[in-house]
Amino acid sequence: MFEKEIAASIAAASAGAVTAAEAEAALEVPKDKKMGDLALPCFKFARTLKKAPPIIAKELADALSLPDVVERAETAGGYLNFYFSSRAICERLATLADRKWDFTCGEREGEGKTICIDYSSVNIAKPFHIGHLSTTVIGAALYRIFSYLGYRVVGINHLGDWGTQFGKLIVAVKKWSSLEEISSRDEYFLNSLYVRYHKEAENDPSLDDEARAWFKKIEDGDKEATEYFDAFKAITMRAVGKIYDRLKIRFDSYAGESFYNDKMQPCLDLLERKGLLTESDGAKVVRLDEWDMPPCLLVKADGATLYATRDIAAAYYRAATYDFHKCLYVVAYQQNLHFKQLFKVLELMGFEKAKDMEHVAFGMVSLEDGAMSTRGGRVVWLAEVLDKAVEKAKRIIEEKNPDQEDKDAVAESVGVGAVVFSALWNNRIKDIVFSFDKVLNFDGETAPYVQYTHARCASALRKGGKYDLSAADFGAIATEEGTEVVKCLLSFEDAVRAAARTREPCMVTRYAVELAEKFNRFYIGHRIVTEDAGAMNARLFLADMVKNTLATALGLIGIDAPETM
Repeated sequence: MFEKEIAASIAAASAGAVTAAEAEAALEVPKDKKMGDLALPCFKFARTLKKAPPIIAKELADALSLPDVVERAETAGGYLNFYFSSRAICERLATLADRKWDFTCGEREGEGKTICIDYSSVNIAKPFHIGHLSTTVIGAALYRIFSYLGYRVVGINHLGDWGTQFGKLIVAVKKWSSLEEISSRDEYFLNSLYVRYHKEAENDPSLDDEARAWFKKIEDGDKEATEYFDAFKAITMRAVGKIYDRLKIRFDSYAGESFYNDKMQPCLDLLERKGLLTESDGAKVVRLDEWDMPPCLLVKADGATLYATRDIAAAYYRAATYDFHKCLYVVAYQQNLHFKQLFKVLELMGFEKAKDMEHVAFGMVSLEDGAMSTRGGRVVWLAEVLDKAVEKAKRIIEEKNPDQEDKDAVAESVGVGAVVFSALWNNRIKDIVFSFDKVLNFDGETAPYVQYTHARCASALRKGGKYDLSAADFGAIATEEGTEVVKCLLSFEDAVRAAARTREPCMVTRYAVELAEKFNRFYIGHRIVTEDAGAMNARLFLADMVKNTLATALGLIGIDAPETM
């Protein structure tokens, strides 16, 4: 916010000795507001200018031609501190009146660039559990954030649709159910069969032999085996589709593991030609000792391929299909080694885009009494979490606003929003210990708080009616509280760009809370609808900008912004 203008003034004052880019990079926000809104630490230029920092600060201050948003610049030791003009920045906000963010960033830095994001990646025949939440909502938020910045984004759901587990399921269905029955049942029934299989297999190892035989039939294209496999996939996609709809998530590709069955051999052939594949106990590996990593296993002794083999094929396919600028993998941090090995093998293969691939790691979600296990049957289903959140939201809405229209729709927005918001509140690398009490807490730094602030702005605008910006008295919002709101509004795109740069959607989440808090402090001390027409025009405009910005911020992280609550 205003860094470019101030940096240009600094460059001019130094007669080019300090470039605008250098000045902008050096500017920082002081921890103590008494030291200004922005500060230039001049010691960063002492070696270049061959002067003491206090002298640099004074000479720059004397030569500065300040932009209108800066009221004054003062030196403090080796720092040059800039203080904004409250009225000027409030008037500057008016220049954005027509845009209202509208999911179109002013500086579309991603124009002409494609970003692939691999996220969610659900496993076929397994229900959507709470452990899938992080990858799904982090990936979807990054999808929207990069789209906002002008990138062409390709959302990829790399389905877990290959492996011996499907042979196990066929055995389970044949022994304890039927193809006809599972076709009319849901994914939870399939999961119960999977859990039962593992309990039975502990005492009957022959089940695993049957499972391997059935998976071999799937690999060979056997008609009966394929019919079962297709049924598993249809049941799963129908179920996860409902979850994605509730989370407002879409994908551009569902190319999963099975999609790459016929695309791995050319990659293995290339590895052979480059002398990278070596044999180890009958298996084929790429040795990575030189980079302090264990060998990357690509083909088992029995000829079976692995995740890494398919990921190599996927990398080549995505580069050829999308010509990506970046390819992001939103996957738990437990897979750090896998991706380090993958990227290094691709680099050794001469794959030019290996440098443009990135593992966006996140922490794990666990229950308060331990981790989850689908095989053991101890798991929290995401649909259950969403339903409970919506149920609680509806009770609260009925208590707060009995006359609320569309209670069910608002409760869905608030309840689902609370779950998503909780997953995007902290830095993604932090582990989350899942607790219903925490997720369903509607006080404090939560989605309902931000949503309620949006609804409060909407209510003020309904009561105040249409405002006339040309007749606004910006002095009415140039108070300490009002200026803080305006500064926060003007920093919105900075927050979005920072979220994209760091791959941290929490920067948008926390921005939304900060803006809501600052507006509510202003709202408490200043009447929006008042007899003073000039003041009311300015305050209604401010409420409108806050409303639109909150709606956009919430939208970027996949949360609704109700008009009433």
